[in-house]
This record gives sequence, C-alpha cells and structure tokens, in this order.
Amino acid sequence: MNRSDSTAPEDNLGLVHLCANRFRGRGIEYDDLYSAGCIGLVKASRAFDEERGVKFSTYAVPVILGEIKRLFRDGGTVKVSRTLKELALKLSRESEIFRRRQGREPTLEELSELTGAPKEDIIEALNASQPALSLTVSDDDDNSTQTDLPVPPPDEEITDKLSLRQVLNELSPEDRLLIELRYYKGLTQTKTAEALGMTQVQVSRREKKLLTFLRSRLI
Repeated sequence: MNRSDSTAPEDNLGLVHLCANRFRGRGIEYDDLYSAGCIGLVKASRAFDEERGVKFSTYAVPVILGEIKRLFRDGGTVKVSRTLKELALKLSRESEIFRRRQGREPTLEELSELTGAPKEDIIEALNASQPALSLTVSDDDDNSTQTDLPVPPPDEEITDKLSLRQVLNELSPEDRLLIELRYYKGLTQTKTAEALGMTQVQVSRREKKLLTFLRSRLI
C-alpha cells in the first residue's frame, strides 16, 4: 500500500487539519477542534474496510467531521471557551476607551497592542462574540439591500462533497437513483416516479425519509 493510501492515523493528520480549519472562529478553540478530529481519524482507521471500494480519505472525512460537530451538538449551541469570552470582554472595554479618546474604531494592530493578544486570537474572539448576521440590511429610508458574504474556501467544498459521497454510498442502489434523478438530473417527482416504476406519492414519502437520513448524517 502506498503511503498516500495508508489508513494509519499518523499518515492522515492533514485530513484532520483540513476539517478542523472549517470551524475556526466559531467559538471553539482550534486545539479542541483538532483533538476531536484526531479521535474521528482513529475511529475511521479502526473501522475502515478496504472491501467497500472507496479511498480511506473518502471514508474518513465524514467521520472526522462528525466528531468535530459533536463538540457543537453536545452544548446545544456554539460553545465559546472561557479564554475567548474573557478576551472578547477585554476587547470590548479597550475598544470603547479607544473610541472615546480617538473618535474612531481601533485597527486590528492597535487592538493587539492594547490587549497584548495575538491578532489571530483577536479575530477568533471577535467572530465568536458577533451576533447572527442578517442577509438583508435596511437603511434609514427603509430600503432593503443585500449583504455580500465571503465565498467559502475550496477545502470546505471538498470536504462537503466527500461527506455527501460517503453518506450516499450507504444508501441502497434504488435510493441513490432516486436522489440522483431528483437532485442531480432535476426531474420532478412525477418524472422520477415514472422512471422508477413508483407513484408520485411513493416518491414523495421516500424522498422525505431519505432527506431526513442525509440531514442527520451530515449535520
């Protein structure tokens, strides 16, 4: 077996970093994300079966993501560490003092000088303390405008595709075909029913069950 195909955890730590980086700035420190990902990697290494006909990375990524997401699910909400909370409060106090003295918002470099914290930690603390972002904003004339959001990094798209592929492999051939016809080929439920020899009602019911299953495995 080539090193690139190895299932040994120490040979696949890059997958853990790839997955953990997706969750930076969401309220859990990177070391905790990485530790959870390593647990997932070990579990994947132990459970992987070469007879399934998929690459180890394809199998491991959803398991790693599952362990990382468990950190968020266990708390019910995004968990913010005490260190980040304390830094966020300190940033709020120092920013208020700076605004009163200078009449403007401090820069990232200035916040780092005022608090003695690294810029990376400041960014993470600010992200963790921000409220949910609305996709529309109203101005003084009550006109709604769109808010531009950053494009997800390529590694997030890659891991999402790997996760979806792995979960789809768990479905029966008939169920995979139903999902393919509905969401990859864009057929209506009626057309899908004709192709599968089912009724539209049967397709609708089966589709709901499949989406519930996929959602439970991916979220």
